[in-house]
Amino acid sequence: MGTKEQKRWTADVSRLLRVGEDFILSGVDPSGSPGYEGAKADAVADLERVAGELEEYQDRLYAASQAETTHAAVLLVLQAMDGAGKSGIIRHVVGAVDPQGIQISAFKKPTEEELEHDFLWRIKKRIPEPGVIGVFDRSHYEDVLVGKVREFATPKEIERRYDAINDFEKKLVESGTRIVKVMLHISYEEQRERLLKRLDRPDKHWKYNPGDTEERKLWPHYMSAFQTVFDRTSTDAAPWYVVPANHKWYARLAVQGLLLEALEDIDPRWPAADYDVAEEKRKLAAT
Repeated sequence: MGTKEQKRWTADVSRLLRVGEDFILSGVDPSGSPGYEGAKADAVADLERVAGELEEYQDRLYAASQAETTHAAVLLVLQAMDGAGKSGIIRHVVGAVDPQGIQISAFKKPTEEELEHDFLWRIKKRIPEPGVIGVFDRSHYEDVLVGKVREFATPKEIERRYDAINDFEKKLVESGTRIVKVMLHISYEEQRERLLKRLDRPDKHWKYNPGDTEERKLWPHYMSAFQTVFDRTSTDAAPWYVVPANHKWYARLAVQGLLLEALEDIDPRWPAADYDVAEEKRKLAAT
């Protein structure tokens, strides 16, 4: 990151937000801004400045993949309760880079065809190709969150899915894909306020689901299910990051930082020309 942005972060975002061995979700303050010493105005400015850096890394990654000098890709997994800001992350963070290098997949209720296959079948079809940043707006984790809370699968099947997820993600990482798994963590009270705002705006009514009220009654069960997800699937190959999201400005800046760190780790390079540049200039000048 740029010098100013680095000064406002006390440590790498990944180190600050990574789910560790003794992680307890209830110990995370959804209104916090861990590691960032700036205010909202600083975060908005930093988000805009770092967007250029993120875009250049993505351009380099895409170019390198087209020249077949890298097989690397990035997969951003976004999980959260309704209203936590997933669409805002996609718009303000991912939306800042060239769309040709982005693939967004929103996983809704499984179709009849999808239900005829293993839960990972539809997921595997949307894995990002080399050079691409893939974004999962909800993901295979729905099958161990909603599946568990709503009892759409037996406890034995849920247990099998944790292991299947770990195996799937390990193989994906080994193939060259960096996985950035993010839970946007908002409070019960903040979700109520955001859902009420949707009802106050006709242009947001389409985003509101009357079933959200029933889901809110199950909030403690979802928090417990998330904790189990972290316990079972935050691995060295694909760790989880819990991002406090009551402040949208912090959540966006943090996810941007996690993506940038993943791309910096790949460190894609512009492909070298496989032709004589000086000769091509001479030929063009003669036309």
